[in-house]
Amino acid sequence: MKTANLALRPAILLSLVAGLTVSVGLLAPPSTLAQEGPAQTVGSGSNIPLATDAPDQYVVKTGDTLWDISKVFLREPWYWPEIWYVNPQIANPHLIYPGDVLKLVYVDGQPRLTVAQRGGETVEGGRGGKRLSPEVRREPLSQAVTAIPYDVVASFMGRPTLLTKDQVKTAPYIVALRDSRVIGAMGNEVYARGIEEAAPDTRYSVVHVGEQLRDPDNNDLLGYSGLYVGSGPVVTQGDPAKILMTDSTREVLQGDKVFPESVDVNVDFVPHAPASDIDAGIIAVRSHTVMGQYQVVALNRGSSAGLEPGHILAVFQRGGVVRDTFKEGGLAANRKGRGASLFGNKVQLPDERTGVVMVFKAFDNMSYALVMESTHEIRQGDRAKNP
Repeated sequence: MKTANLALRPAILLSLVAGLTVSVGLLAPPSTLAQEGPAQTVGSGSNIPLATDAPDQYVVKTGDTLWDISKVFLREPWYWPEIWYVNPQIANPHLIYPGDVLKLVYVDGQPRLTVAQRGGETVEGGRGGKRLSPEVRREPLSQAVTAIPYDVVASFMGRPTLLTKDQVKTAPYIVALRDSRVIGAMGNEVYARGIEEAAPDTRYSVVHVGEQLRDPDNNDLLGYSGLYVGSGPVVTQGDPAKILMTDSTREVLQGDKVFPESVDVNVDFVPHAPASDIDAGIIAVRSHTVMGQYQVVALNRGSSAGLEPGHILAVFQRGGVVRDTFKEGGLAANRKGRGASLFGNKVQLPDERTGVVMVFKAFDNMSYALVMESTHEIRQGDRAKNP
């Protein structure tokens, strides 16, 4: 029997959320006994794209993410909700932990993934036939597998470089600098309003509000870029509270926004395709650079367009426009001379797929998404659509 191993990025928490829209057959017990089958083939009539080298089983490792595990079994990881079978014989069947054995089986000719063993204990239906009684799992939730790397998203939320209009309007802010300074830097003390409940030594990031982020489709203001200034601990509670800047990358100014450096981020979701058609534009990239894997982008669509955490979108680079001077095999171009390229018919080249992003935070009219895969540079102005 084939097995597969991964050495992947660290992660903290995942549960397949109750209420997630998936097919009824995914959550209900199978109508027939699950049978093992060759991992390379799919049951008759199935449209679930298994990976060509999908193993019969896989042992979950510390540091695995759900996205990476999905790629072990699927060519397109967002089909995970279609293949995951919740085993009703075990406690907390939605959670996946290091040490669990995932087995690829077939139910009514359709491929399904189920937990065959929990940390080395055989689940009913797996080889050995030992049944696990419902019980409280000793491992903390922090050891469960996450959909995406928790530390990457938490770092972004603690030092946001993309700010919504609401964040700019309501976030705590620097009201003054000690000794009537106009600008501050590392070693200076600053006063912040809106964090009076913060405990001493709680660290905060200071972020400067940068240029506007506008919807390229209608020019509506969606948010602002955020420029990381520095960070430091609270040294005196109150309103305002006093923060000692222990590091800085640029000057601290009155009005700069303040965010907790340590942020609890909800990654309680699974990768899945949107149910409705999505056509979003990438309105910003972190630090306004080209993007690669595990970088954050902002989209000009949010919950009002049907986006939610876990949604997978394919990124497309707009095709360019060229002039066709070779319609007659290049003969016409030769006759017209050196200026022929100015008179050829314009041809629109097709859009090219350059990557895949996963939404992890959706606001009304914009979203944050994490780049999961990229074959080419992802830039501001690219489109994000259903995969």
